[in-house]
Amino acid sequence: MEEKCERPFTCDFCPDFETCKRPEKGQNHNDWALSNRMSKIKKKIIIMSNKGGVGKSTVTANLGVALAEMGYKVGIADVDIHGPNIPKMLGVEGGRMKETENGIEPLSINDNLKVVSIAFMLPNPEEPIAWRDAAKQPFLCDLVRIFNWGELDFLLSDLPPGTGNEQITMIEEIGKAGKVDGAIIVTTPQDVALLDAQKAILFAQDYDVHVIGIVENMSVLTCPHCSGEIDVFKSGGGEKIAKKMNVPFLGKIPLDPEIASKCDEGKAFVSTNNNSKNSSALMEIAKKIIA
Repeated sequence: MEEKCERPFTCDFCPDFETCKRPEKGQNHNDWALSNRMSKIKKKIIIMSNKGGVGKSTVTANLGVALAEMGYKVGIADVDIHGPNIPKMLGVEGGRMKETENGIEPLSINDNLKVVSIAFMLPNPEEPIAWRDAAKQPFLCDLVRIFNWGELDFLLSDLPPGTGNEQITMIEEIGKAGKVDGAIIVTTPQDVALLDAQKAILFAQDYDVHVIGIVENMSVLTCPHCSGEIDVFKSGGGEKIAKKMNVPFLGKIPLDPEIASKCDEGKAFVSTNNNSKNSSALMEIAKKIIA
């Protein structure tokens, strides 16, 4: 009797797919491979905004760095196919992933942090990706099926804006091997962003995803001259919508040009060795998520 196939990736990635005669070839093996992959990841978290431009990728990248600096094993899945900015924010733009017998290896930033992004696969990352949903589907599935994440404490999925195909696919694919453990909603304080944040919360709840909490990004601006605080986008909106929707409020990240500068330089603004207000705010948010 032929032994059961225990290759750790799905059949569509297998070099022997065309010649394989195993009875479990196809869906049975794929379900096993997916479950095997996801079982090695303790917490699978999606990071959503439903509105573009609120700093979701900035929060994701720095949250990943924060958790990694705390000693946790972290993976970041850059799900934003049309705007894959995570590599630039982490200073690994132009990096390439390697194919091994266990699948495709994510790009390692350091011993505790690894990243997967479609930006690593493009011959010219400056050109747009003009894909319909049918073309996106295989890549979204591959994020959880063929990339060898290994053992992780956290997998952070940086989702594009919206509540459509990408969001539903990631929840359903991860859900085939358990479930998404939680969602973090990123918003800015103004009313138009809060309305979209509310929709993201309802979307997560409709798909039975626990809302870990809301992060208010681009909150108050500290004046460099008088140290007074300026409410550029109305401070406090994130806390207000969290109370209205009965979900936790994780904290505020100040509006600071230094954050944008660090992202452009490919350097995380958060660091355990950095005592700035921005870094401290993100570290406190990370601690709440762990708790």
